[in-house]
Amino acid sequence: MKALYFETITLVERLHHLFLDVIKIELDRLRVFDINNVQCFILYNVGKNEMTVGEISNRGYYLGSNVSYNLKKLVENGYFIQEKATHDKRASKVRLSEKGIKLYDKLDKIFNQQASNLKYNGVTDQNLTETLKLLRKLESYWNFIFSHGLVE
Repeated sequence: MKALYFETITLVERLHHLFLDVIKIELDRLRVFDINNVQCFILYNVGKNEMTVGEISNRGYYLGSNVSYNLKKLVENGYFIQEKATHDKRASKVRLSEKGIKLYDKLDKIFNQQASNLKYNGVTDQNLTETLKLLRKLESYWNFIFSHGLVE
């Protein structure tokens, strides 16, 4: 069980990095060079919503430690619009600019095509549903350990 558990964890990490590489390839294909793959992942996950920096981190849309840096770059390069939150002047909200929406729409088409093409690799909706259930169980288990400070 331990070997399978560890292999699963390392595979999830490798898949995340591989997906970021796929995003980089797509950005290169689109000839978009003023945004990196991590910033693109943030952009796509924010989508057509308005969020605070904290919400982006809390929802798991960004896994690194430099979310502020990446958001600053997204604003500087015209993909996001940043405004002070009306209810809390210390916080700011971001949303996609017109340029960001255009890239989002292109990425959405690409990801729809990739999802559609999974069937050619023998991946079904049922496979993804079962995988998601398992990954959520792992997430729940780790959250329990984290919140209770348990080590078994």
